[in-house]
Amino acid sequence: MSAPFAKGPSDPTVQPVPASVIEQVDAADTTLSNPKRAVVALGANLGNRLETLQGAIDALEDTPGLRVKGVSRVYETEPWGVAPDSQPSYFNAVVIVKTTLPPSSLLERAHAVEEAFHRVRDERWGPRTLDVDIVAYAEVVSDDPHLTLPHPRAHERAFVLAPWLDVEPEAALPGRGRIADLLAAVTRDGVAPRADLELRLPE
Repeated sequence: MSAPFAKGPSDPTVQPVPASVIEQVDAADTTLSNPKRAVVALGANLGNRLETLQGAIDALEDTPGLRVKGVSRVYETEPWGVAPDSQPSYFNAVVIVKTTLPPSSLLERAHAVEEAFHRVRDERWGPRTLDVDIVAYAEVVSDDPHLTLPHPRAHERAFVLAPWLDVEPEAALPGRGRIADLLAAVTRDGVAPRADLELRLPE
């Protein structure tokens, strides 16, 4: 079981899944017995944004106990919470995964993927090479300060709702309602699909 967790040229990401869950992940990895569905939002506004998003999708797929099941269109969006034209625009996407990892381990993996793409957390709302945010995990509702589920601001962010609606038209955000209704209630200004760009499901 050591190979998928080894740091090497084939996988530059760090795999911080706690040792206590490695055995259960190993047992479930082949069939993903009783997996949970999770929604993960991706964003990047520095470097090669499209390549970074695809790299994040591939890194998630390489995670033991996780399979990427759906990938949205790419959206180009204005940065959130900052002055206009103060940062490059973002590329955003949403992926649907099935996983046997608990939420805490999925969060650790998300952070490891960010770090592999040199994510820096110097300032709130600052530009970044990659954001990997867990939007929802099954029907879990939790106010844990380390991982609030669902994401506390997902219901008001068109750059999350629009790509999520693409890939799961009938989806609902736990405690908030249908994605279609939530998206209809917020502005889509500055959130535009990029028909010329495409992300692929891992093979």
